[in-house]
Amino acid sequence: MKGTWFAAVRGYVWIKLIGGNPETFLNAATAQRIGLWNIAFSKDGELTFGISVPDFFRLRPLVRQCGSKARILAKRGVPFQLARLSRRKTFAAGMLVFVSLLFLLSTFVWQVRIGGDTAIPEEQILRAAREEGLFPFQWSLRLQDSSVLARRLTARLPDASWVGVEKKGTMIVITVVDSTKPDAKSAKGPQDLVAKMDAVVTRIIAENGKPQVERHDRVRSGQVLVSGWLGDADRRKAVVSKGKVMGLVWHEMRIVSPLVREQKTLTGASKERTYWVIGSRALQIAGYGGEEYAESRTGAALYPWRLGRWMLPLGILKEREMEVLTTRDSLTAAQAKEAGLRQARTELLSRCGTDARITSENILHEQSESGKVRLTVLYEVEQSIAVERPIIQTPSE
Repeated sequence: MKGTWFAAVRGYVWIKLIGGNPETFLNAATAQRIGLWNIAFSKDGELTFGISVPDFFRLRPLVRQCGSKARILAKRGVPFQLARLSRRKTFAAGMLVFVSLLFLLSTFVWQVRIGGDTAIPEEQILRAAREEGLFPFQWSLRLQDSSVLARRLTARLPDASWVGVEKKGTMIVITVVDSTKPDAKSAKGPQDLVAKMDAVVTRIIAENGKPQVERHDRVRSGQVLVSGWLGDADRRKAVVSKGKVMGLVWHEMRIVSPLVREQKTLTGASKERTYWVIGSRALQIAGYGGEEYAESRTGAALYPWRLGRWMLPLGILKEREMEVLTTRDSLTAAQAKEAGLRQARTELLSRCGTDARITSENILHEQSESGKVRLTVLYEVEQSIAVERPIIQTPSE
């Protein structure tokens, strides 16, 4: 019972029992269902314990019965705090005014912050927010619903595809997502299409320009595939060569795949704690209790209070603890090998481009040691091998 909210509200005292028979007292208290806690004997054999205020007034007959005397060591809890405050009326009035003022200040918007990666100027967003009533020192009770504000801000910002408005304590966070626009293509000058790596040509489609290679030709890095020069030696014209050239390219990959897979996942269970921050100190005001997680991940966000441009040494800290579950799976050598090959294929295709495909896979070396499977694999991939290279013309050309 010690330290609980219930005991603090009711009030409790620490008692020392002097003289008499402590054992008889404990038996009588148990029979009368009087709650005692933190029962201990001092070096002198005197009994100390904690007891709630209502049960304290039931002790007198029991103390007399065992021939002892009860001495109060300390008084704790709300009733005694109120009694002390009643003797210090000025302090109590100041505390009441402080709490009232603090509550009043918390009903105002102290900061408007822009979130998200947006190219829209911050001044434009803040100006639109002010027109909708979102600005510092605005009374938060006068604000409309967040969804309504978000919809109206989206209408005022034509370059935004989505706007979110979230109230975090005394701060308003406006998140803006820009609308996607097609990239403005700059005018290209004359260029060739050249090979970016050694390969064997499998397919060539020249939309503009003159092809310099054919299917099944072996090309080297930097070799011209589609020339931007049209005409003969006497009458030539440089154009922008366009097209698609596919070729077979060989990639050697070294793969290490463990026989034991460890994976961390969030179970979905979480706990939130709220702190009142004063300077460099934090006082927890919510989120007590709950079972402790064997493994967890914690994130925190601080929301400081501002007075105009000045940041006050006050704020709210919200902490979220999420339960993490670690699972370990044992794989056979064949399973680890297949998992490694599967991951290698995914990485290779993402590196070679969306139009790439693996045409063959040859395992050059395979070894199992130290809880891992090591592989050396040669992949044959059909992929785009053409890159653009500008044509530098001399004045005579």
